[in-house]
Amino acid sequence: MNDYFNHKYPDISDLQRQAKKRIPKFAFDYLEGGCMEELSVARNRTEIEGVQLRSELLKPFNGSKLDVELFGHTYSSPFGVAPVGLQGLMWPKAPEILAKAAADKNIPYVLSTVSSGNLETIAEISEGKAWYQLYNPTDESIRSDLLNRIQTAGYGVLVVTVDVPTFGFRPRDIKNGLAMPPKMTFTNVIQMLSKPTWFLETALAGKPEMKTLKPYMPKNMGTDELAAFMNNTVMGRVDLEGLKPIRDFWKGPLVIKGLVNEKDVATAIQLGADGVVISNHGGRQLDAGESPIKPLQNITKKYQNQIKIMMDSGLRSGTNIAGALASGADFTFLGRPFVYGVGALGKKGAYHTINTLNTQLTQIMNQLGCSDVTELPHYLVSSESANG
Repeated sequence: MNDYFNHKYPDISDLQRQAKKRIPKFAFDYLEGGCMEELSVARNRTEIEGVQLRSELLKPFNGSKLDVELFGHTYSSPFGVAPVGLQGLMWPKAPEILAKAAADKNIPYVLSTVSSGNLETIAEISEGKAWYQLYNPTDESIRSDLLNRIQTAGYGVLVVTVDVPTFGFRPRDIKNGLAMPPKMTFTNVIQMLSKPTWFLETALAGKPEMKTLKPYMPKNMGTDELAAFMNNTVMGRVDLEGLKPIRDFWKGPLVIKGLVNEKDVATAIQLGADGVVISNHGGRQLDAGESPIKPLQNITKKYQNQIKIMMDSGLRSGTNIAGALASGADFTFLGRPFVYGVGALGKKGAYHTINTLNTQLTQIMNQLGCSDVTELPHYLVSSESANG
């Protein structure tokens, strides 16, 4: 299955369309949706698609390689699976499927605190290769317990998400009455029954739940209660003082995720973080927020030699990955595309998505005449030259 590729779905948009046919609307809306009018989601796509690259063809070239060294490990590709909450809602056992495929293909899988996969189970499935994404709990006892569980399970890299100081205002989820487990409203039941494969596999797998957080959550909470729990317990504002106890506790690589401001990157360096992810949470938190690709270019010019700089939000293809790397990123992460893959093709979809992105990126690098992903910035068409 490692080299699986389905020729019916050569593009991520093909997987997206097929996944939409197989996933209940309320679950697909959760995956697709953004904040308020979803302008930020669209802006992410428009601006990453605006990145241009320039080939160099009349020079010696012996092929390209995709491997990247990051935090002492050499990964086979310059991209990983970004943390996505409630993955098991979109497709049963999605966290387990993606963690296994990522480990097999030697790319990082980042488990979300609000995933439907249990952190201990994912650590075992990924053979200790997974990263863990932490929402810094406002409750000190929960934070302490979570950090101890993460450390004991053997996660090597801790990713602290800081761009959720409040629960995102997402109209699709509000209309759908999203809750965990899903509410058995008449509309939702009809949607579930209309997707028989999803329904059967969910029945076999069990109701999707936030398994890592389950010990700390009240039972059967609705949408309003879920938002309050996230705001008051799990997703409080994270500033420098809030990060210090985590940095003191965590001895491995620490990554701060959700920054777009140069000042915040400087603060992360001051904290002693090992990496940052330039990200706007996939457009799910601030509808007026800028997309990450432009801040990325400025941040990498200023701080690239001081900290590892990664990017997510809006990446959907090998072309987008190349554009982010050419803009200075050391590494990239994608969220929605991997869930599309699993939703469209089940277990095989995880491998298919990774192989698709690898194939696309390799073709781009060969076309450019770029032998190593670290050399991609050389091929970036700057905004000045593009306009002049």
